[in-house]
Amino acid sequence: MCKGPIVASISGGKDSTALCLHLQEQGIPYRAVHMDTGWEHPDTDAYIRDVLDKTIGPIEWIRGPLLMRELILKKMMFPSRRKRYCTSMLKIFPLKQWLSVNYPHEQVINPVGVRAAESRARAKLEEWEDLDWATTWRPLLAWSEQDVIDIHTRHGLAPNPLYLRGAKRVGCWPCIFSRKKEIEMVARLTPERIDEIRELEKIVTEGARKRCEARGEELDGVRSFFHPHVGDGRMKPIDEIVAWSRTSYGGKQTEIFTDDDRAGCMRWGLCES
Repeated sequence: MCKGPIVASISGGKDSTALCLHLQEQGIPYRAVHMDTGWEHPDTDAYIRDVLDKTIGPIEWIRGPLLMRELILKKMMFPSRRKRYCTSMLKIFPLKQWLSVNYPHEQVINPVGVRAAESRARAKLEEWEDLDWATTWRPLLAWSEQDVIDIHTRHGLAPNPLYLRGAKRVGCWPCIFSRKKEIEMVARLTPERIDEIRELEKIVTEGARKRCEARGEELDGVRSFFHPHVGDGRMKPIDEIVAWSRTSYGGKQTEIFTDDDRAGCMRWGLCES
């Protein structure tokens, strides 16, 4: 039984959208919020504003004082597994601040669209988790991807168009932990984002070089946006990572990819052939 105000986090992805539709079906009132990182694909921003806002009701956009690019330049380093400041600074802290202003004396319930089938780590999560600033609720934990597709279908709601172009997940475009095929897709659909990452890598690498010089040390390599995916595990510049993303298994031969648009439509049951 839900007690307290409910604030649902929506990213523009299929699971958080399914979460809001599920709350509606259960007759559970809630406020929907979107954490704006400044690093989403333009189609995701448009989908939230032009489609979801009309379907699930008003969505309040929350952002911290700095967006992704600004945060990287201020820290002069990229987020990493050890220092994953992107999540804390772009999502958790701004949401905590927003909740403290809007619900200063209440324990808020924050439902999120997390499914156990997404990863081993998520499979270990509990449906309810008490934090110092909210109670996290994961009502879709036992759902399959087909359950998510089905609730979209019941409500006549098309998914984020990136899914129909072959994306497996949306949100940060790209995430520092992107997989090979995801990097290839970002490079193919939005080469301007690759240009931006290249520029950031040059700036961050130069900043690292100056810090090393001040300590009388030598820079140990480039600073890469992505975690090392290639060969010997050393950090690689974006152009080398993109070239690798376009190769077949083993990273040796350039691959001609299949039609992702068709695969995305078939996945959502929108193609009969």
